[in-house]
Amino acid sequence: MRTIQKGPEPGTLTQHRQKQHADYDNYTDKATLRQALVAEQRGLCCYCQSRIRATPEGMKIEHWQCQADYPKRQLDFDNLHGSCLGGHGQPEREQHCDTRKGNDALCFSVCDPTHPIERQIKFLGDGRIDSDDLAIKAALNNVLNLNRSRLVNNRKAVLDAFKQRLGRGDLNIAQELRKWDGTQAGDLPEFAQVMVFWLRKRISRVAA
Repeated sequence: MRTIQKGPEPGTLTQHRQKQHADYDNYTDKATLRQALVAEQRGLCCYCQSRIRATPEGMKIEHWQCQADYPKRQLDFDNLHGSCLGGHGQPEREQHCDTRKGNDALCFSVCDPTHPIERQIKFLGDGRIDSDDLAIKAALNNVLNLNRSRLVNNRKAVLDAFKQRLGRGDLNIAQELRKWDGTQAGDLPEFAQVMVFWLRKRISRVAA
């Protein structure tokens, strides 16, 4: 996960919210909303950082605070994120991200610049995601299921592939960090924050 910098909301969402009896279900321009969410998240799921696309088949529109408990926030752009399908239709043990979360509450936000989520989590060498904060750790495992085996294996594969390239001596660490941390324009690589975490640790060790 990485902190999402929320951009301007689609004009059609602003206009729709001003209508009488407006709600999320009768908002008809979800295509534009998907495009806005994917663009500000640089093409990655807000939770697991797998690839999302701005289509109904390529993503879900996630309400951080669920519509059932927070109906007044159902059209609040700051409450909306782009999530992967997260094993939709599979058994609960195989689900993750918004599909697993459902109406459960999260103890953190991925778009709160005052408490950046990347400072509260860490990526282990075996591909697991963890946190020293017990509440966040429980949310990662029990609400979002981010340590599901497929996600763990994917994160580890990204790190292992990078280490192999590093072993060949054909990498510039500073340039690589710019590639993964969003400095460069365009979509980010999948599971980018794994590499940002690892590269920053490596740079810190070298500088110490």
